[in-house]
Amino acid sequence: MASTINYTNCPSCGSNKLSKLLQAKDYTVSQEVFQIVKCDDCTLAFTQNVAVESEIGKYYQSQNYISHSDTKQGFISKVYHTVRNFTLVSKRNLIKNVTNKQTGNLLDVGAGIGAFTNTMIQAGWKVTALEPDDIARANAKSKYNLELENPTELFNLEKESFDAITLWHVLEHIHNLKEYMQQFQTVLKKDGRLVIAVPNYTSYDANYYKEFWAGYDVPRHLYHFSPASMEILAKQFGFKIESTKPMWFDSVYVSMLSEQYKTGEQNLVKAFFVGMMSNCKALFNSKKCSSVIYILAKS
Repeated sequence: MASTINYTNCPSCGSNKLSKLLQAKDYTVSQEVFQIVKCDDCTLAFTQNVAVESEIGKYYQSQNYISHSDTKQGFISKVYHTVRNFTLVSKRNLIKNVTNKQTGNLLDVGAGIGAFTNTMIQAGWKVTALEPDDIARANAKSKYNLELENPTELFNLEKESFDAITLWHVLEHIHNLKEYMQQFQTVLKKDGRLVIAVPNYTSYDANYYKEFWAGYDVPRHLYHFSPASMEILAKQFGFKIESTKPMWFDSVYVSMLSEQYKTGEQNLVKAFFVGMMSNCKALFNSKKCSSVIYILAKS
């Protein structure tokens, strides 16, 4: 029988003041339905009855899971790849800007098939890349000739050895949330930057699509972050949020998937409209964006 996690306290702040948010379906792999619960104190939401870390792998085994399979099948996948070529350059420039370094030591956690890792190596950075999925690691080897390491290596790294640590849509997948955050504090240099990109369940597109919102991506997404919950989590581990950046393309991409989940059809015009509406709401406040990049510095 599969082992699952049922939270009676918030996995971030520990509060027992929990309320049901909604139920969401796994449209990518299993078609199972999962309950999402919200902490009334820190506003973190999280998925109940998810598989334990040793058994979660089966929920990633799908050609539709682009970050691992790198599939180019279907229109949405083609859009993903087109946009990724642009965003890789944006991410590289962001890391240079927030660290104020042209080159340095980078830890890329949850590297997927290694596209960002490869971009940074090409830019002259020394990169340690961690990835738990065997298929993604194999794709990284065949596509970029990269040797990605198992995430357990995180706990063998030297203290204060990285100028930047990046998690591009990864923190929401990590079972040992607190252990990882504590280790990031340990291995990041005093003047280093921790860069975390996560979906924002308080965004316009999330509220519009509700249980059909692709940003929930249950059960692979264990946690669902709000800007307030990110601030509280960061503070717990000796970080402060220095700034936030919007991920403009995510709102449209996520709306395309959400529209398909909701209607069973690719209504691109509707999805584009919802995505752009979401971006308009976030125009003067990046914390309202569909996905937010948080730049963390040591307190």
